[in-house]
Amino acid sequence: MNSVYITSIGKFLPGTPIDNDEIEEYLGKIGGKGSKSMRRILEQNRIQTRHYAIDKNQKSLYSNAGMANHAIRDALERNHDDLFNQVDFLAVGTTQGDLLVPGFASMVHAETGLPVMEIASHHGVCGSGMQAIKNAYLQVQTGEKKAAISCASEFPSRVFKHTRFEAQAKFMDRPIPFDTDFLRFMLSDGAGAAVLQPKPSDQGLSLKIEWIDNKSYANLYDTCMYAGMNKEDTKGNQRGWLDYASIHEAANDGAINLKQDIRLVNEMPKVGVKRFFELVEEGKVDPSSIDWMVCHYSSHYFRDEIFRLMQLGGMTIPAEKWFTNLYTKGNTGAASIYIMLEELLNEGHLKPGEKVLCMVPESGRFQTSYMLLTVVGTGNVTVTELIERQPEAPHLAFDHANLVQSHLVRQLVNIWIDFEQKLAHVPIIHKLYRGKFTLEDYMLLMENIRQQVIDGSQWIARAASYITIDNIDLRSMFIAHARDEHRDFQILERNYVAVGGNLADIQSGEKNIGSEALSAYLFQRASRENPVDLLGAMWIIEGLGCRMARYWGEAIRDQLGLNDEQVSFLLYHSDSDEKHFERLEAGIQHPMLTMDIAERIIKTAKTTARLYLLQLEELGNI
Repeated sequence: MNSVYITSIGKFLPGTPIDNDEIEEYLGKIGGKGSKSMRRILEQNRIQTRHYAIDKNQKSLYSNAGMANHAIRDALERNHDDLFNQVDFLAVGTTQGDLLVPGFASMVHAETGLPVMEIASHHGVCGSGMQAIKNAYLQVQTGEKKAAISCASEFPSRVFKHTRFEAQAKFMDRPIPFDTDFLRFMLSDGAGAAVLQPKPSDQGLSLKIEWIDNKSYANLYDTCMYAGMNKEDTKGNQRGWLDYASIHEAANDGAINLKQDIRLVNEMPKVGVKRFFELVEEGKVDPSSIDWMVCHYSSHYFRDEIFRLMQLGGMTIPAEKWFTNLYTKGNTGAASIYIMLEELLNEGHLKPGEKVLCMVPESGRFQTSYMLLTVVGTGNVTVTELIERQPEAPHLAFDHANLVQSHLVRQLVNIWIDFEQKLAHVPIIHKLYRGKFTLEDYMLLMENIRQQVIDGSQWIARAASYITIDNIDLRSMFIAHARDEHRDFQILERNYVAVGGNLADIQSGEKNIGSEALSAYLFQRASRENPVDLLGAMWIIEGLGCRMARYWGEAIRDQLGLNDEQVSFLLYHSDSDEKHFERLEAGIQHPMLTMDIAERIIKTAKTTARLYLLQLEELGNI
């Protein structure tokens, strides 16, 4: 299977941006009266400007296929390869094409003038754009096609012009239903397109597609956003528009209106967030590793609901990582995910190595689509090196002929590799590795680890007091270790003040909940007779000094423009912890080591690793 990359993205937004006060100048006023619902709907969706492919006389300025063609041309022009005659697959999605028949992809293919190729039409609502991407992705992944274009285009403004509702309002002798009026002020026009290839662009950035997940829940829910029927017509029947005696009768009855079941639409965020939790459980999504959350939501109202549900599940992605251009580009349905990614990629927001999670919930009859992307290509060399650094356990000398020592070291190395991989996804470290670390991050880190540094020498000293006299050499080792570290917190305090912090602030700081758990665990283990298993804790904590301290210290220094004295705690530990490792090796090689003790050391190392991660994950949560 080939890796697949989005190597360029294009868009087309017709006309100039239209603000809220101009909407009814384009769509018109039904019966000459302004909508009573418009202001309330706009307050909820918070869209400020959008684009329409009709003028103020409600005349269409483009076709839907024509807008798709403009987006495709834009994507091809942005691509660094001459692909016009090399593209051999086209997948297109839309909610409503220009014609009932043939398929929308046929009309778009004709507009583009691209060579003879395989095409695919995806008809739905918002999810059809993601279905098109998935189809193109699979074609390139399997090697069936060399280069594919995925596109989505929407032209809803023409179905909401006032002339379509005048006769209907007279026939019903009442204003048009809210489920139709609602969408008039929610949807707008636009198109987006992406070029997919089995290699990244040789210039600039590309988006590697890690996976795409599309799920339908139509078996569980009634229709929510639809056109072509009334759930119940004026005579109490439920039938499709083709079952009416005439098109006029269907139109007068409102069956052809595009409408939203307001009672059901609130299920959409629940379905989308439920799938998010499932993807986390399946190991496909690590929330802490996501740099950009690109979520299509039709209204700010649904954004708040998605946030609320994620927070209830304890797996939210911080608000600063979310990206949308809904408020300035409008809700362009199936095209919205392309239009958001186009802005991210083409306007310089992305950096190599960043992870982009795309989410598209659809209310048609309920679908969810997710896509995970990795940014690849030319960028900051230092940041790229940080991202690509491979986990490697600190070196530990032992007797290879000793089965117990060999087993213990092998397991400790496995624990370390897992620990370092997870460490890279902890938000504070993830920011450092992506070149986004701030002075506030550094100060927060120092404030939160100070108490753990103080506790370090204390639990080691306590452990020494519980080592029996017949193991006095181990006791001496623990005492020497505690002596070396009991004043390290003062270096940390000096660093804090050197970058502008107030000494009283760091000295009065409290442990976060992760530090509380780590400290309680280590003191509990230290209070048992012969707590040799704490060698496992030293493996993790001293390993951080040997393997990561200088690495982090230099990265923080360089990103923030600091000097060595302002990061001396980290630089110092890189050297001092190498000496501590010699003592750890002595413990590993001690004659008292048995397989039972080795297993206890392994478990303590695992537990310490998890609690240390928790300490970093919970920075500031006291």
